[in-house]
This record gives sequence, structure tokens and C-alpha cells, in this order.
Amino acid sequence: MRKKDTKRGTAVVTGAGSGIGRAVAVALHGAGWSVVLAGRRVEALEETAAAMSDDGDGDGDGDGDGDGDVLTVRTDVSQPDDVDALFAAVSARYGRLDLLFNNAGTFGPGGIPLEDLPLSAWRKVVDTNLTGAFLCAQAAFRLMKTQDPQGGRIINNGSISAHTPRPDSIAYTATKHGMTGLTKSLSLDGRRYRIACGQIDIGNAATDMTERMRQGVKQANGELAVEPVMNVADVATTVLRMAELPLEANVQFATVLATAMPYVGRG
Repeated sequence: MRKKDTKRGTAVVTGAGSGIGRAVAVALHGAGWSVVLAGRRVEALEETAAAMSDDGDGDGDGDGDGDGDVLTVRTDVSQPDDVDALFAAVSARYGRLDLLFNNAGTFGPGGIPLEDLPLSAWRKVVDTNLTGAFLCAQAAFRLMKTQDPQGGRIINNGSISAHTPRPDSIAYTATKHGMTGLTKSLSLDGRRYRIACGQIDIGNAATDMTERMRQGVKQANGELAVEPVMNVADVATTVLRMAELPLEANVQFATVLATAMPYVGRG
């Protein structure tokens, strides 16, 4: 099978059916990347692909001048067979992988005290956020290590919760702290293969997942407070800048947050 020509490189975006994943996929495609959209919901992936066609350059003006290829692959990142099939599809179509944006994740059930959190809920969050990120990184690593030219970049979606927890968020917070360890290990192990790994920690990008922030969310003192959000396009712009660095340079950790959200200091 003839491999697809790529201009800027080939990128895999997990959790590409909505929110940050969709915004990043559109931005990458608009910048000339060929983008593989991975996620559990085929209809949502197709909506992301349509957004690329409507506004291929990712700037929101509808002029559609991006020229990267698009491939959608239904993937549950917590399932090893799905992950293997995803990266086999990447290899078959493009022959190489230049970027993985490890973005798929779930917050899990909200408002449940840790003493009442079902084990099944804990496992679902861990399997998606941490094990899924590992499986995708491992598969990407294998491709990047053996392809010619060798190397590539992995960007993990951490969170402000990789630094500071919210109340009643033990599963999500534990996985995001684990993501930081995954990022550091990938960075270290990838050096000899020209595989760079960085992490973006995001606070309150305006997506469906953060809609509750605008209604009021529980604070450390138990009170409810409305929190500021930022445009998700600003996250996508940051990821794009990280992705376009030469492999000799790396943003190890970037924190992008709504300026006035209660994170710095005491609130």
C-alpha cells in the first residue's frame, strides 16, 4: 500500500471527538499535519473531521486552507487491542508517526467522597487516564524508535490536578500525578531514540467537561464558587507550538490556565 504523503508530519490525537482533543486536532490539521483522530465515539470523530473541512487552518475563519490528511479510528485507549489496531492503521497509511497527543481522559463520577467511591469507578478512571496513556505512549514509542528518520514527540495532557487536587477527585488526581511520572520516564527513556516528551497542564479550558465551572464548583473550604474559564483555542495554540519545535528542543512542562482561576496562592 502506498504511504500517504505528509507535509508537516503525522499526528495521533486521542480523545479527538470533543473538547481539547478536537481543538488540537483542528489546529494541527490547519498547520499542515496529517491527523489521526482516535476516540470511542465514531460520530464525534466524524464531527471533528467535518470541523477540519469547514476550517482547515484551525483559525476559525472558515477558509479551510489546511492541507493535511485525516484518518478516523474508533479507539478505546483502555483496551490494548484497540490501541494496537490504532497504531497499526497509522503505520499502514503513513509509514511513520511524528506526534502523539495523549489526551483521552475522564474525570469520573463527581461529588463522591473518597470513602464512598466504588472500586469500579476508580478502575475506570485509572484504566482510561493512566493505563490508556501508557498503552498509547508505548505503541508510539515502538514506531518512533524503529522508523527512519528515527524519533518523534509525545505530548501528554496532564492537568492542574497534576499539581493540586480538587475535593472529591482522588481517582482523577492520582492519575494526573501519575501522568507526570509517565512524562518524565518517557523523556528519559526516549533520549537515545530522539523521542521527546512533554506535558501540558491545563486549567479550566472552556469545554463540555468544564461547563460545571461556570455553574459553581466545590472549593477546598467546601463552598461553591464560579470559576473563570479560557478559550480552548488557546490550549490548542500552545500544543501546536510545542509540537513544532525541532526534536533537539522540548517543552518539558507547560501550564496554561484561565488567569483568574483559584489555583495560584490561596484562591
